[in-house]
Amino acid sequence: MIASRTLAGVLAGALGLCALAALNACAPKPVPAAAPKELTFTILSAENQASMAPLWTPLLDDMSAQIGVKVKPYFATNYTSLIEAMRFKQAQVGWFSALPALDAVERADAEVLGRVIDAGGDATYKSVIIARKGSGITLDKLLACGQRYAFGLGDPQSTSGTLAPMAYLFTPKGIEPSRCFKTVRSASHQANAFSVANGVLDAATNNSVGILFFQRENPKEAARIETLWTSPPLPESSIVARKDLDPAIKEKMRQFFLTYGVGTGPTADKQRLVLKGLAYGGFKPADNSYLDPIREMQASQALAAAKAGKDADKIAKAQAAFDKIHALAAGKRAKEPDV
Repeated sequence: MIASRTLAGVLAGALGLCALAALNACAPKPVPAAAPKELTFTILSAENQASMAPLWTPLLDDMSAQIGVKVKPYFATNYTSLIEAMRFKQAQVGWFSALPALDAVERADAEVLGRVIDAGGDATYKSVIIARKGSGITLDKLLACGQRYAFGLGDPQSTSGTLAPMAYLFTPKGIEPSRCFKTVRSASHQANAFSVANGVLDAATNNSVGILFFQRENPKEAARIETLWTSPPLPESSIVARKDLDPAIKEKMRQFFLTYGVGTGPTADKQRLVLKGLAYGGFKPADNSYLDPIREMQASQALAAAKAGKDADKIAKAQAAFDKIHALAAGKRAKEPDV
């Protein structure tokens, strides 16, 4: 009797599963999300929108034509606004320097599509510290502290303007800028360059590409500055897109960047002129691992902070985190020495 009930239950369950399968077969299949009719591309207007728009508009127009979707720019004066725009799906793709690109990956559900090649070739993008020419300020005098000088850092989210000089120069020497200098302010690369050239700041951070733009656009002021310090090569800017962007559109964008300015003929020549205006040499393939050097710099900062706090447990954890990312970054450098 018990066996009969068990068999009946099994049969009933099987019939129920069949019925459910039949219903599922008849149910309408999910409709894939339609390709977007318009994309928003974020750009940091480090100088101002009026000067940046003419440089980027030709490239975005070319992208619109190639991918079949209109691409409009969104300019902002700080990286936080650009990251938040991507986080809240107000923008789908953008140009970010390395540190904010990592923030976009970690906070805005984004991924790296490709990387920029600097106009001077690979491994030329570096952080610098500048001073007014003829001021008598040297790097040794600057690092002697004593609250003698007014100093300018970059955007807090800037790789070259803040993270690199902290990770490669100040932190290894145990220097906290707010205690070292008379005053410290954060501003754009262009604002800092003007302030140094005109004597408002004694010294400030910048980068090799920023100086190139400044020399081109403001030659008189650029002639008044000199470089006191140069960092090791940094990861260049990246093209970053939201992960949930239509895969077909995303792949079209990837191919657009990787082939832009490549080849011969009038079209390629015109594209290279656009890249020249941006001080770029083109684009190369990249993924999120391209940002490992930034993770390494962040880990070195965390380790330095832990050591300053003298908490053995925190030091051990910070050391383990640093060792892990250092090994990953070192492995990538061994494979791609030009990064």
